[in-house]
Amino acid sequence: MQAWVPGSSEERSRIEAEAARLLARLHCEPSPEEESEICAWIESDPRHAVAFAQAEVAWESADRLKSAAAEIRLPPPELMMTEAQQARLSRNIMVAAAAAVLLFIVAAIVTIHTFSGVDRYETAVGEIRDIALADGSGLHLNSGSEAEVRFTDNGRRVRVLHGEASFRVAHEADRAFEVEARSAVIRATGTAFNVRMRDQLIELTVTEGSVSVHAGDHVLRRVSAGQGAIIRPQTIELTRLDPGLVSQRTAWREQMVELNGETIEQATQEFNRYRTAPILIGDTRVSGLRIGGRFRISDSGEFLSALQASLPVRAVNGEDGSVMLLYRDEPAESAKSKAL
Repeated sequence: MQAWVPGSSEERSRIEAEAARLLARLHCEPSPEEESEICAWIESDPRHAVAFAQAEVAWESADRLKSAAAEIRLPPPELMMTEAQQARLSRNIMVAAAAAVLLFIVAAIVTIHTFSGVDRYETAVGEIRDIALADGSGLHLNSGSEAEVRFTDNGRRVRVLHGEASFRVAHEADRAFEVEARSAVIRATGTAFNVRMRDQLIELTVTEGSVSVHAGDHVLRRVSAGQGAIIRPQTIELTRLDPGLVSQRTAWREQMVELNGETIEQATQEFNRYRTAPILIGDTRVSGLRIGGRFRISDSGEFLSALQASLPVRAVNGEDGSVMLLYRDEPAESAKSKAL
């Protein structure tokens, strides 16, 4: 995928002129073939989509102004202006009306193109869902996640709205498979990879094949199996992952949480992704303690039992289902026996 660099004013004018021509065709009962051509033009260049989106915003602004104007009561025009001024006003109104119609058409096309044929999938907290897509690809959603899928004759696009998703992409030479997550676009052919949206970054893990990544003005052409990337709005940091870390990042696909010396604070954050009532830390001495092991996502009680058996931690259950982790001070008798 090539980085998009804003074009010259001549290029922008050419795009705007072409958009106007296509809109005129859409307004004259186009054939299905013509509609397909117009959709292909919209998808062929990010600048086309940007132009349409800007037009949609302009149209909404014009609509609000029109609604506000309808509430205003003015005296008769002949009491406010001369006949010549009224004629000029009439011409201006006609021009404004034509522009409003054009913006309305733009907004309608954007709405139809953006939302028609979009499938939305989501998971509740604690739910993991496997979805078979129309092209034979697999979409897997982790707990509390949401994604939109839109396939056309020209491309396959999935938008991860929040949470975490794993993909196994069916190869199609003539239709790219793209995953959009915030400002990043990940393009794949036949491959498997995992995308996790964190608060300040996106975590990419590639398990099979390779993908290309585009974020802002930065393009990283290739991330291969066994590699990952930390994606921020304007930067992409490539990382080499050992097999253990790849296994840990994708353990949720097996309904497991895998810990390898993480702190209790980090571990509870992972388990809280699958709980409606959280595990809380009530003593700062607990936060930095570390634990390892594989635990079932559906049974955080197993994790809590391991904590209390191997570390100086005690768990206190709350009435709302939450759990408070406290530091377990060593009994005086035990300390005395050790000293002897």
